[in-house]
Amino acid sequence: MSKEEIQVSLGDHLFYSSSKYHTDATMHDWFQTTAYAVRDRLVERWMKTMQRYYEKDARRAYYLSLEFLVGRTLSNATLNLEINEQCKSALYELGQEFEAIAEMEADAALGNGGLGRLAACFLDSMATLDLPCYGYGIRYEYGMFRQSIENGMQMEHPDNWLRYGNPWEFPRPELLYPVKFYGRVVEYRHEDGLLRHHWVETDDVMAMAYDTPVPGYGGKTVNNMRLWAAKSSRDFELRYFNQGNYIQAVADKNESENLSKVLYPDDSTEMGRELRLKQQYFFVSASLQDMLYRYKKNHTGWAQLPDKVAVQLNDTHPSIAIPEMMRLLVDVHKLAWDDAWGMTSRIFSYTNHTLMPEALESWPVAMFELMLPRHLQIIYEINHRFLQQVMHQFPGDGELLQRLSLIDEGGVRRVRMSHLAIVGSHTVNGVAALHTELMKSTIFADFEYVMPGKIINMTNGVTPRRWLNQANPGLARIITERIGKGWLTDLDQLQRLRGYAEDEGFWQQFHAAKQANKERLAGLIGRQLSIEVDPASLFDIQIKRIHEYKRQLLNVLHVITLYNRIRAGTHPDIVSRTVIIAGKAAPGYAMAKLIIRLINDVAEIVNNDHQIGGKLKMVFIPNYDVSNAERIVPAADLSEQISTAGTEASGTGNMKLALNGALTIGTLDGANIEIREEVGAENFFLFGLAAEEVKALRPRYDPLAFYHGNAELKQALDMIASGYFCPDEPGRYAEIADALLKHGDGFMLLADYASYVACQDKVGELYRDPQEWTKRAILNVAGMGKFSSDRTVREYAERIWHVAPIDTQTEQGKANG
Repeated sequence: MSKEEIQVSLGDHLFYSSSKYHTDATMHDWFQTTAYAVRDRLVERWMKTMQRYYEKDARRAYYLSLEFLVGRTLSNATLNLEINEQCKSALYELGQEFEAIAEMEADAALGNGGLGRLAACFLDSMATLDLPCYGYGIRYEYGMFRQSIENGMQMEHPDNWLRYGNPWEFPRPELLYPVKFYGRVVEYRHEDGLLRHHWVETDDVMAMAYDTPVPGYGGKTVNNMRLWAAKSSRDFELRYFNQGNYIQAVADKNESENLSKVLYPDDSTEMGRELRLKQQYFFVSASLQDMLYRYKKNHTGWAQLPDKVAVQLNDTHPSIAIPEMMRLLVDVHKLAWDDAWGMTSRIFSYTNHTLMPEALESWPVAMFELMLPRHLQIIYEINHRFLQQVMHQFPGDGELLQRLSLIDEGGVRRVRMSHLAIVGSHTVNGVAALHTELMKSTIFADFEYVMPGKIINMTNGVTPRRWLNQANPGLARIITERIGKGWLTDLDQLQRLRGYAEDEGFWQQFHAAKQANKERLAGLIGRQLSIEVDPASLFDIQIKRIHEYKRQLLNVLHVITLYNRIRAGTHPDIVSRTVIIAGKAAPGYAMAKLIIRLINDVAEIVNNDHQIGGKLKMVFIPNYDVSNAERIVPAADLSEQISTAGTEASGTGNMKLALNGALTIGTLDGANIEIREEVGAENFFLFGLAAEEVKALRPRYDPLAFYHGNAELKQALDMIASGYFCPDEPGRYAEIADALLKHGDGFMLLADYASYVACQDKVGELYRDPQEWTKRAILNVAGMGKFSSDRTVREYAERIWHVAPIDTQTEQGKANG
């Protein structure tokens, strides 16, 4: 781990792995070389970790997630192994800059947003806490699309993140599992006298494993993320090849391998929906087969399975795992139904991430019957037995049975995947206190009624290693100088910073670190977007997926209001502000894409109006991903968390921004409530209706009353509707105005507008006092100890998985995980 030993590794890998001399190596060669040198140091610990788990016959937790937004690995690995400075020095003496080399790495685009990034944070914490845990997902060849902005519009491009290979992964061609689709089910009487089922005449796809080491902080434990790639069960159809039809010969092969090509196919088409369900079953089936294979290596019978295996379903996407486990245990391994169900319901637990009914996955019964006929039979059987129990407990309540049923009988019959996940899991959790309470009182109220206590809360968290130590080294350094580095694994130690909020020396260091981050971001904006922004201005930042409920539109309305005030000269002393927005809209989400275009059109007018005099700038940063987040988050003065109360499950961006010293302006939604409690109400800018007020107002809500009752709001909306920001096409944003004024304003922007603008005025006033602002920023950082993913994962391990830490430092021999 010394600089000298790392330098030897770099030389060896440059020559033997990249086949280059020092004189002709490209920057990408240096990245590959450095990655291999660091990977060598991971592998030794990885092998020891896996061997130790086998020796201990440890109960393991398996995290099933359709997304893992891990971002770049090189810097994270060197920091977690505590060899960052050694690597920098070794490369410097070879004439290379570590930072420039790290920039060559592509983001592993295996996720969409918060869900995938949460999963990546959890993997980091699992390893840091020495927990025997695996992540299972899909090795997407093309991840979340790369976003560019052309003429103000979002354009989607394939993100071929594997173009130059991935030095962190280990292909496992020996680990292949068949995954079946279509076909039919044959019933037969088994020798045990029970009615059994064969799933026959199926189309098979092979799932091949790719393993990636995941280091915990200190490098003591290195866990495994196993991703599945689809491989054809045969190379090509020889019959077509012999006829000279080479295209058709490989068509079936290509079609089967499409399963792992792209993250989240557009589900606005029948073909896209079918592919999405296929993806979910594909990775779930391979993962469960792998778990059972690993279990059987150490055990002869099945009795101990629930004592050795815990499976967490990250949202509804992997919930098909429940009938798949039943199929494997009953059909393949010949267990009796009751025994298999007793095991299955002890193994699974389910995390819900959304309160919106339309976001809870359901699939047409007809699609299930065609694609997964045996699973539909199993779901029917689970549903029949479950509803019988409910009927015995609550006789005569037919409506309750309809609401609880795994099959929605209204209109086109559909399988309710969230219901399946709840019925088949021993524990269900929400991801913030408010979210969990709303789950119990709204979308899953009936389940709370018949299974009280099954739904519990697990407030989300983020890893401080990635989101402070790596993303914000300047701030991390001054924190460590004052309180030591124990905060890296015990974020509650940040509480000790409260004593430095009044310390002038620390205040100056903290302010200087923030200013340096803002200058870096301003430079990036200037280089990439040719927009000059003032690093001394208030950096007002909203970074998240573009969605109506996240209310980027409310932010835009405020920008237009400030623009009008400056132009009118009614507020000559407005604090200079740079409003920065970033995020991607789903390709099929027309309104979200229209909002992105509006943001860019408003920015074009605001940024080029000489009357504004640089007092207000608006910037949309394209292609928001983990690496861009690491550049933006440390520079934020103000964190926009402005979703309609009762719509955001938790949020993790709010945690990252506050951890880096941003003050939050937000509603009482998701984890905002708990952040406000921890940092102090006086250090949080609160506005808007609470969830219960939203619920009470909704039946009588009249957006036109708010429109006519507020002159500034009316002016801003009229400008949008009239084409002020798009004179070449005046009707471009009529749909947005109509959604707010004629179609009910579903997320109640107009109801919260006045409160939001008044709160933003308070933000501006406080920003005039740099010392007071910085003091409150320090107190925000000091209050973020609760929001470490270490705390969240420890709670999962203790309360849900019942998985204990394993000391992985004992010497042992070779192993394969």
